[in-house]
Amino acid sequence: MRVRQVLRNSFIAGLALLAPLVVTVVAMQFLVGWVTTLIDPVVQGTRLTQYTANIEAVAQVLALLLIAGIVVLLGYLAQGRIGQRVFAWIDRGIGVVPLVSIVYSSVRQVANALTEGSNRYKRVVMVEYPRDGVYSIGFVTGDGPEEAASAAGEQLYNVFLPNSPNPTGGHFLMVPEDEAHELDISVRRGVRLLVTTGIAESDEEMAELRAEADLPKSDYM
Repeated sequence: MRVRQVLRNSFIAGLALLAPLVVTVVAMQFLVGWVTTLIDPVVQGTRLTQYTANIEAVAQVLALLLIAGIVVLLGYLAQGRIGQRVFAWIDRGIGVVPLVSIVYSSVRQVANALTEGSNRYKRVVMVEYPRDGVYSIGFVTGDGPEEAASAAGEQLYNVFLPNSPNPTGGHFLMVPEDEAHELDISVRRGVRLLVTTGIAESDEEMAELRAEADLPKSDYM
C-alpha cells in the first residue's frame, strides 16, 4: 500500500512538472509556425535574401522588423484626425460585407479590450453574490442605462464580476447603487487579489510568493 501511494504521488508530481513544459513547447511551436507563415511571404516578396548574403534567418529578422515598423506607423497614423477618418471608413466598408463583418467586428472588440485593459474599470466594489451574506469583488464599468434605472426605480451601476483566478471571464450585473459597496483599493490591487485567489494582496506578499515559487522542491516539504 505504501509503495502504491508513493508511485501515485510521484506520477502526479511528474505530471505537474511536465504539463507546463509540454504546453509551453507546443505553444511556442505554434507561435513560431504562425510567425514564419507571416514572415516568409514578406521575405520572398521583397527578396531580402539578396541583401543578406542568402542568409534566411537574417532576412526573416529584417522582415519581422519591417512588419513591426509598418504596425507602428499605422498605429501612429490611426491616432491622428485624418487616420481616424480613414480607418472609420474602412470599418464601415468591411461592416457591409456579409460574414466578414462578423469575424472582423469580433476580433476588433477583443483587440480593443486588450489594448484598453483595465482603464475602463472605474473602481472596485463588493457585491453580495451569488447569495446574501457572501460577497464577490467586482469592478464598476459605468452607470447603468437610464431605461434600466427607470424600470428598477433606482440608480444602477454596471458591474463586472470576474472569475478567479482567471479574470478574463465573469458575469455582468446591473447593481443598485446602495448594494455596491465601494472598496478603498486600486483596480490593480483588486485584479491581483482575484488572480492570486487572495494569496498575495500587497506588493510585499507578491514578492514573497514569487520568492517561494523560485525555491527548490525540498524547501516546500
